[in-house]
Amino acid sequence: MDMDKPIVPREAEETKQILNRLKRVEGQIRGIQQMVQDDRYCTDILVQISAANSALKKVGLEVLEHHTKHCVMDAASKGDGDAVLDDLVQTIRQFSKT
Repeated sequence: MDMDKPIVPREAEETKQILNRLKRVEGQIRGIQQMVQDDRYCTDILVQISAANSALKKVGLEVLEHHTKHCVMDAASKGDGDAVLDDLVQTIRQFSKT
């Protein structure tokens, strides 16, 4: 089983929403960089870092939700459940470290 591509591709609208969220996170990171360059107050920078982390975590949860609802379910229905469930557990472990 090829684990490099989604088993069930994302819908165009879902991809668009994820990319928009990632672009907002990218903008937040640029803003944090500017705050550091401007020697802004540490607490303000930390608040923005926390907000960027939360936004990125939310994107990750959306991707994980798609993977679980679509890819894992599809693979399980085709008899490939064990491999994709092992991959899912490993992914959740890795993702939860953040």
